[in-house]
Amino acid sequence: MASKRDLKKEVNNMVFDVVEECFSLQLYDASKKEATDKFIEEAADYMEDILSKIHAAKTKKEFAPLRADIAKTGEAWLERLNGMQ
Repeated sequence: MASKRDLKKEVNNMVFDVVEECFSLQLYDASKKEATDKFIEEAADYMEDILSKIHAAKTKKEFAPLRADIAKTGEAWLERLNGMQ
C-alpha cells in the first residue's frame, strides 16, 4: 500500500515532468506556447486538487481511488503531450 508521502511524490513527479516537457515544446516550437501554457495551468490546478484529496484521506482504503485517478490522469496527459508534438 502507498503512503501519503508516496502518492504526493508521484503527483509531484508527474506534474514536473509535464511542465518540463511543455517548456521543451515551447523551446522548439514557439507556436505551441499558448497550448502548453494552458496545459501547465491545468496540471497545476490538478496538483492542488489531488494533493488536498490526499491530505484529507484518513485511511489506506481511501488511497485506492486516488491512485487510480492519478494513473488515469497520467495516461491522459501522456497522450495529450504526444499529440502536441
